[in-house]
Amino acid sequence: MARGDSCLARVAVGVGVGGAVGGAVGAVYGTYGAIRYRIPGLLKIRHIGQSTIGSAALFGLFLGAGSLIHCGKNY
Repeated sequence: MARGDSCLARVAVGVGVGGAVGGAVGAVYGTYGAIRYRIPGLLKIRHIGQSTIGSAALFGLFLGAGSLIHCGKNY
């Protein structure tokens, strides 16, 4: 990263990357769970969506917090 990057930009990138990774993992896990537990019809889509959004939010939160913690450190 460039030396002029602000802390807010680093945290935003962390949240974005965490959300993308969490969304992908949540979609895979939600699909697996929907198939494994034989969730019927349109409830399957709802289950996958909830898993995707929940994982994206959680991963984004943790990566954003980690980025915020690392903001003040100079390496």
